[in-house]
Amino acid sequence: MTSRGCSIVVGAGTGTGAEIGRMMASEGDAVVLARRSVDALNPLVEEIQAAGGQALAVGVDAGEERQVVELFERASAHFGPPRLVVFNAAGFAMSPITETEAVDFRNLWEATSYGGFLVGREAARRMVPEGRGSILFTGATAAVKASARFAAFASGKHGLRAVAESMAKELGPQGVHVAHLIIDGIIDVPRVHESMPEMAAAKGEDGLIDPKNIAATMLWLHRQPRDAWTFELDLRPYKESW
Repeated sequence: MTSRGCSIVVGAGTGTGAEIGRMMASEGDAVVLARRSVDALNPLVEEIQAAGGQALAVGVDAGEERQVVELFERASAHFGPPRLVVFNAAGFAMSPITETEAVDFRNLWEATSYGGFLVGREAARRMVPEGRGSILFTGATAAVKASARFAAFASGKHGLRAVAESMAKELGPQGVHVAHLIIDGIIDVPRVHESMPEMAAAKGEDGLIDPKNIAATMLWLHRQPRDAWTFELDLRPYKESW
């Protein structure tokens, strides 16, 4: 298969990140998949290659500047400038403010707000000269609503949204589409059923978000014409209260 361009997915886990990787490979893009554990990406890379696609796995900590820069350098060397970059790196923490450790707060900020800045900057440095491209950030309800016990998590997600909004206003006139997705619900991945089986069962049919549908929405955003770009949208199951 001849590549039509390069898609980079930072945070290519077993859910949303994996699905957008599969989808873009099926669209004809070479796919660069990044997460902290590169070995965990091998099955997905083999799956994409077996289907005739092109995939490269890279071990990256999104909160480490040198590693993020090297990711984009490797991707560009292999496949050329990216057409689509998805920042899907995630961390999670919930605790009373009096029990929240400073190191946990800092780590969550680095994994989300700071990591999003690093990935977005490197994407912009390669897309702006081309005058095209899409940069998509996976957000959460906490990006706009900070609930009790979510000080660390919400701060990271609020910061990520601010990075995305600033980038959208700056890069849009230069031909680069930046969008932020608020995922307002629980994503249907194996670890949810393993760690929270009762809650998953209580959600019932269509009560969890299928990561394939998140990936499909990302593809729709990527395909939007320049005269009708979306900056932000939210996705939630029909039965989710909000």
